[in-house]
Amino acid sequence: MVKMADEGEKAPDFELPGDGGSLVRLSALAGRKVVVYFYPKDDTSGCTTEALGFSAAKGDFSAADTEIIGISADSVASHEKFKSKYDLTITLASDEQKAALDEYGVWVEKSMYGRKYKGIERATFLIDREGRIAKVWRKVKIPGHIEAVLEAARALP
Repeated sequence: MVKMADEGEKAPDFELPGDGGSLVRLSALAGRKVVVYFYPKDDTSGCTTEALGFSAAKGDFSAADTEIIGISADSVASHEKFKSKYDLTITLASDEQKAALDEYGVWVEKSMYGRKYKGIERATFLIDREGRIAKVWRKVKIPGHIEAVLEAARALP
């Protein structure tokens, strides 16, 4: 059974390569609220819809003093192409080694057409200013999700 990071726990820190040659480190955002969302694959329909939604709401999240980081196992080059194609304004981090995916418990066994394989479970974590997980959304369905995350971020002190 995969251990999934849960509400009330200290959020596992990570340091991952980000787009534009950046290094994305959760601990560097201490004192801010952070949305960390895990998604299966760049440039697929659901992931594109989610990334566009978070990008469109970035101003609202900024007004709530909340950073947004999207993480998948795709390469930095893939992220850069994805961001460029859709004019995404959020930070994307690459976890090709799957360290953060494992720490957060989102690298799971999935099943499609009877075939079992490992993949990323779409999940979102809202982390408070003290670095604790305030809210978790698992097996995310995209319609209404960005609004729910924004509402929770606004409600956090």
